Amino acid sequence: MTAGSSEGLSPSAALARKLNLLLDTAEAEGRKVAYNDVRDAMATAGTPLSRARWHYMRAGTGPAVKKAELLQNLARFFGVNEGYLLDADDDLPARVEAQLELLTAMRANKVRNFAARQLDGLSPETLLQIRDLIDQRLKNDEPDQD
Repeated sequence: MTAGSSEGLSPSAALARKLNLLLDTAEAEGRKVAYNDVRDAMATAGTPLSRARWHYMRAGTGPAVKKAELLQNLARFFGVNEGYLLDADDDLPARVEAQLELLTAMRANKVRNFAARQLDGLSPETLLQIRDLIDQRLKNDEPDQD
């Protein structure tokens, strides 16, 4: 299973994966989405959302969400096609996919920057070896690309 695939997941777990991808994407765009933001948007759209239900939806542990209007409103809130949360289709919206790639690169850069700050005073050769080890580790941790 790839990072973008919900193959073999229960409907609740597949929805949770998609919601968490959307939250990660929003964060990569510099927008930290809190429950209160989602709750207020859903209330305005006419589909109230309790904290417990939001938690179950994000964790994939509750009953499958069958209320199409709620899923459509959530998709609108996150700026993706309304069918993304409704369909079993695993295709990520292009914006989400691009932001996930950016987020991965940003996280890798944070690791490199942290290492550079902490390892000040080491020889250039040692720093290059450490950089190569970090790069190799990050490369090994990347999901397989189809």
